[in-house]
Amino acid sequence: MRFAIMECVVTPGGHEIDFDRILVEELTALGHTVEFYVPEGHEFKWNYGVPVHHIPGTGVSYRGAHGLRKLLLSARREWHRQKWYRAMYEHACQGVFDAIIFPSATYRYLRALKLSNLKNSPVPVLFLIHGVTPKEAEKLNHEAAAFVEQGNIRIGVQTFAKDKLDLKSKHLRIYGPPNYLPRDIEYTPHLPEGDEPLTIGFFGQYRREKNLEAFLEAFIAGHYTRPVKLFVQGATQTAEDGADFDRIIKKYSNHANIDFLHKPLIGIDWQKGLASVDALAIPYGNERYLYHTSALISNAMGYQKPVIVADNVNPEILATYDIGVSFKNGDMADLKTSLEKFVNQYDGNKVRYEQELERAYCDYSPTRLAKNIAALAQM
Repeated sequence: MRFAIMECVVTPGGHEIDFDRILVEELTALGHTVEFYVPEGHEFKWNYGVPVHHIPGTGVSYRGAHGLRKLLLSARREWHRQKWYRAMYEHACQGVFDAIIFPSATYRYLRALKLSNLKNSPVPVLFLIHGVTPKEAEKLNHEAAAFVEQGNIRIGVQTFAKDKLDLKSKHLRIYGPPNYLPRDIEYTPHLPEGDEPLTIGFFGQYRREKNLEAFLEAFIAGHYTRPVKLFVQGATQTAEDGADFDRIIKKYSNHANIDFLHKPLIGIDWQKGLASVDALAIPYGNERYLYHTSALISNAMGYQKPVIVADNVNPEILATYDIGVSFKNGDMADLKTSLEKFVNQYDGNKVRYEQELERAYCDYSPTRLAKNIAALAQM
């Protein structure tokens, strides 16, 4: 099939880049062809090696917007979305591709579709949704009901929490999110042995509400029976967060077993960073991660790294695969206990972790995602 990916995320980060790469590389490996359609002025941070076509309607970012400005930007985005839909419908009618993919959709995409001829597309239009909460599922059911007679409007929801959601549309399929793999570096999964230090990695966007200091205090307070280190990487978007992260780095700089990196990691740098550690810490939870996928969980399975994770972050994974330990979200005493348990029992659990990580790696492979998307297009 000839797939057209309509990518409209204005400032794609590591997650969007990795997901688009999965679509391009895995669908191509299955024998399909892929091209991008993007808003005018859109610039990718990664060269995907496939044709890119620009269509009318610029992308709109909400970054830093609040109140009335955010409402105005929202209205502008909806206006431009109609332009994207109109252009994709015209291309579909010309037969230049066999299916359209919106890779990071929400129920709002379907709400806007009601006003567009794209709902009558002669080719399948796939809206890929990266998880929904129960409230979002209700809205998705409502919006999807409008297209019960439009068989080419199809919805794919990626979630580990299928049993928690009541999703009803006959054009909807639920499947597991993909692992994110080290695609540009030589990499062999390795878990340290004996006296090798066990390096725990903390990665991602630094924000003050993540309470990094509490995590650092829990780590420092732990009593460990084997060598252990902590690597903390943080990218900041505001001057306030940047100054606060620098303050934390200075405060804990005297701890020899803690290393910091205040820098965004994208592409190969991100892959090298994840590959350099032996386990991933995901110590902050949010109710949305009971339903939406934590990208770090998907990275952990793709890089085959065990985890120390808050208990409200994709709990289905640790319930199914013995790949680490969890702790009660927000309970720093329980976090300290879990860190000690993970580190001190690591050598005895190492073989089990390797086996279970391999199982999770296979169950959520990017190839399986590509096959699910192709099946959604062909159903």
